[in-house]
Amino acid sequence: MKENELIQLLQEDKAKALMAELYGENKIADNLARYEDLIHKFAKAFASRDMLLFSSPGRTEISGNHTDHNHGKVLAGSINLDCVGVAAKNNSSKVNIISETFNQSFSIDLNHLEPSEKMAGTIDLVKGLLAGFKDTGYEIGGFDAYITSNVISSAGVSSSAAFEMLLCSMINEFFNEGRIDTVAYAHIGKYAENKYWNKASGLLDQMACAVGGLITIDFMEPAVPVVEKIAFDFEAHNHSLIIVNTGKGHADLSEDYSSVPIEMKKVAEYFGKEYCSEISEQDVIENLQKVREFAGDRSVLRALHFFEENKRVEAEVAALKENRFDDFLKNITASGNSSWKWLQNCFTNSNYQEQGITVALALTELFIAEKQVGACRVHGGGFAGVIMAMLPNEVVDEYVAYMEKAIGENNAYRMSIRPYGAVCLNRLIG
Repeated sequence: MKENELIQLLQEDKAKALMAELYGENKIADNLARYEDLIHKFAKAFASRDMLLFSSPGRTEISGNHTDHNHGKVLAGSINLDCVGVAAKNNSSKVNIISETFNQSFSIDLNHLEPSEKMAGTIDLVKGLLAGFKDTGYEIGGFDAYITSNVISSAGVSSSAAFEMLLCSMINEFFNEGRIDTVAYAHIGKYAENKYWNKASGLLDQMACAVGGLITIDFMEPAVPVVEKIAFDFEAHNHSLIIVNTGKGHADLSEDYSSVPIEMKKVAEYFGKEYCSEISEQDVIENLQKVREFAGDRSVLRALHFFEENKRVEAEVAALKENRFDDFLKNITASGNSSWKWLQNCFTNSNYQEQGITVALALTELFIAEKQVGACRVHGGGFAGVIMAMLPNEVVDEYVAYMEKAIGENNAYRMSIRPYGAVCLNRLIG
């Protein structure tokens, strides 16, 4: 569709209904204006031609903290913050991207997809995605994209994965007839981070952003993870999910993130296995002294977190299906306690005086204790970034004011779970 046709499409009732599903009734006008602005900017930068609209959400991790990379279980959902783009094929060997959010403009030659020596940054990530499609046997080609995002950066809601899955949906739509499933998207995103960023990430972030909705994932067989959508409405239970951005740590946290899967795998290695999913908690306990000597105490604690966290995911899914909301909240609290004490990903040892996560959790626990309602936990990879709170609607405004007074304004976000993952909006609008 050309510029004017695409804007006209956004004025139709079906488009407005989709905006309500993605962002909420009170955000329809804002997001229609957001897409219209993006269309105009694309046309100005690249010239008006047949364009498509794309959206990919950030994600919330409800439970299953640092389990995916050892083939465990997670409960996650796509959120109403997203990375959006207007894109069009350009019939060349160049991918041209303008990222408004990060004030970037760059081109990538499809004949030169080797990573830089630094192996960091957006260009390397995009090269990794393109190489991932190519190495997997899918088609790639030249296209132009103008992108913006309101997914909080460096804050545990997967701004990088949202960007990755957005580009995956573009490449799928333009060059692979939309036939690639979201599991393949996730593996390509993981490939890009592992091989072009040297980041030992799992599949959770990419899967949650790509699939959409509230989902539970079992990564026991990572090539074909078992994904189940959970039909549950937090609003119907008068509760909201709040993400609190505690501020990004100043240190490079790649080593902290990578240490978690490495240490868990070290415990599995004692038993001649690669992943904690291949051993049992009882195996570790019965051989505890030797495992501690071989892998170290923090490695053992992180492995124990893995086993218990898998059980909590199962318990939370069952509680949601059986409408036992109080039990669901208790397991969120237990997940947070385990992440803090056993997994130990609430701050980095390289800068132990900077503890935004633990300060925010302490404040939230005081609030919850006073109100006798709700639950909280570290959110995402941890070490810096965000926490999650689940609270009754009647105390949300008070909590937001309480937290923002302590840690700064505009740092608490009331989220909703959106039903769609990474998608070409034209397919949904018609």
